[in-house]
Amino acid sequence: MSSRLIEIIENPEIRHREFPVTRDKIFLAHAGVAPLTRAAAQAVQEYAWEITENFQEVGDFFANLEKTRQLAADLIHAKPAEIALIGPTALGLNLVALGIDWSGGDEVVYYPQDYPSNVYPWSDLSRRGVRPVPLRPENPGKITPELVFASLSSKTKLVALSSCHYLTGYRLDYQAIGSELKKRGILFCLDSIQSLGATPVDVQYIDFLSADSHKWLLGPLGAGIFYANPELYERFHPTMLGSWNVHSPGFVAQEEIRFHSTAQRFEIGSMNGLGIMGMKASLEVLMEVGIESIHARLLHLHRYLRTKLQELGWEVLSESYPESAYSGIVTARKAGGDLNQIYKKLSEAGVVVSLRWDANQNPLIRFSPHFYNLESEIDQVMTLLRN
Repeated sequence: MSSRLIEIIENPEIRHREFPVTRDKIFLAHAGVAPLTRAAAQAVQEYAWEITENFQEVGDFFANLEKTRQLAADLIHAKPAEIALIGPTALGLNLVALGIDWSGGDEVVYYPQDYPSNVYPWSDLSRRGVRPVPLRPENPGKITPELVFASLSSKTKLVALSSCHYLTGYRLDYQAIGSELKKRGILFCLDSIQSLGATPVDVQYIDFLSADSHKWLLGPLGAGIFYANPELYERFHPTMLGSWNVHSPGFVAQEEIRFHSTAQRFEIGSMNGLGIMGMKASLEVLMEVGIESIHARLLHLHRYLRTKLQELGWEVLSESYPESAYSGIVTARKAGGDLNQIYKKLSEAGVVVSLRWDANQNPLIRFSPHFYNLESEIDQVMTLLRN
C-alpha cells in the first residue's frame, strides 16, 4: 500500500476530514452514486464563489481544463489531447454508436443484461441495418474472452462491453479481449464507469472508453471522461456539432465543417465547469493514493467482506469467480431473508448499500466499499446482519 493510503486508513482525523461521509455513515455503495471527497467539494465551492463576481471562464479556467485532461490521461495511459471531458457515460457510448461508419449487415457484439446505458445504444442500431449480437453467458455478468470470441464473425465491426458488470461485479479481462480484437481489426468500446478509480485501465487495448466520475472516481454527477483512438478520427464522425468542436474562428460559422484534431472534436459546447473542477480535485486525490494501491486494497476488502458474509450464510455471487475477475463489488443474497427489510434496517443504522434486482426481479444487496473503508466498518455491518 502507498504511504498516503496507509495514512488515510490508520488516522481517523485525516480519514474523516478527507472523506466526510465517514463521520456518521458506513458508505458501501460506490458502485452507485458516491459521496464527494472534501477536496472535490472545496474545489467546486471555491470556483462557484469565484464566478459569482466574474464570468464562468475566469482566470485559470482553461488551464484547469488542461490539467484535468492530463490527470485523466495519466489514469488511463493516454495523451491529454486524446481526452474529451464529457459526461455522462451514456453520452460517450452514444457518440460511438452513432459516429461509426456502419454498413448494412455489420454486427455489434454486446451484453443485453448489462446496465441499460450500455445496452440501448447497441440494440437500437438495428434501425440502421446493423445486427446486434447478444452475449448469453451461463452466469449473469460472467463475460469471458472465450464467450466473446465465439460470438465474432466476418461481419463483426464492434464489441461493446463493460469493464466490470454493474450487478455481479465480474471484472472483464479487457486486455485479452482487446488484444485479440486488434489482431482481427474489430473495434472495441469499453464502458469503464465501474473500473475508473478502482482498478488500472490501459487504453492501448481498446478503441473507445467512456466513464462518468460519480462512482469510483468520487467526483460530481455529469462530469466524465471520453477517449477515442485518434487513429480512428477520420472514420469516426462526431454526431453533435457546435462552436467548441468545429473550427469557428472568432465564433464565426464557416462554410467548411472542420473538426479539431484533438479530442476537443467531441466537446460540442460550453464545458461543465463546476463538475470538471470537482472531478479534477478527486482525480488528484486518487492519483496521490495510487491506483495500484487502491486496486490492491479493494481486492483485500472484497475477500474480507465475502468471507464475513459467507460465515453468516449469505450466498455471494463472486464465490465462483476466478480472483482475476474480482472487483470492488460484492453482491449477495440471503436464502429466506427479506432483503427489502434488511436494506431498510441497514439504512436506518447509517449503512449505505445498494438494493438491486437481477433479470428475474430477484432482489440482491450490492456492497461496494472504496479504499478508505475499514475492516472494522465491515465488522459493524456483519453485527447488524447477524442480529
